Amino acid sequence: MKLVLVDLGCGNLGSVRLALGRFGIEPVVTADAEEIVSADKVILPGVGAAGFAMERIGALGLRGPLSSLKQPALGICLGMQLLFDRSDEEATDCLGIIPGQVRRLEPAPGLPVPHMGWSRVEVRDPELGLVSGDYLYFAHSFACDDGPATAASATHGRGIPAVVRSGNWLGAQFHPERSGEAGARFLESFLQ
Repeated sequence: MKLVLVDLGCGNLGSVRLALGRFGIEPVVTADAEEIVSADKVILPGVGAAGFAMERIGALGLRGPLSSLKQPALGICLGMQLLFDRSDEEATDCLGIIPGQVRRLEPAPGLPVPHMGWSRVEVRDPELGLVSGDYLYFAHSFACDDGPATAASATHGRGIPAVVRSGNWLGAQFHPERSGEAGARFLESFLQ
């Protein structure tokens, strides 16, 4: 299996690559559109700002190739947020693969932003490799709104999609590569 890890020049490439190595997979790390579209599976990782990431996607000529993928693909954290129409972070137009908006989390007593740490999830889609009650590791200041694509959810001041599914795309707001055994089950489910 050829698995491509999209390299936007930012993000959590090292930790995702290490997690994939635990399954005996050495991904192709690239920003080359031909390599990406010819992959069996694609992961769009992300840590950073939506505006910068979308600028990189534009500069690398990846907007069309990413939007037109037909093979299984996974966006992680910011990579998931980029799948939506728009992000309030830097008023950024995103890939538009999944309808919806990404909004800033609002701090409240006992609910700091960024949301960093372990949160329990409720699972709607039994094919994710996750079960309701699993604790997953989150690190984010923005989250998309709940909607038809939500496959698992967590709460941080408001309900937030922890996983979305739309067509061939999965998105994980949490970091599966840092979420222990539950994260490994999620990645294994995607890899199968």
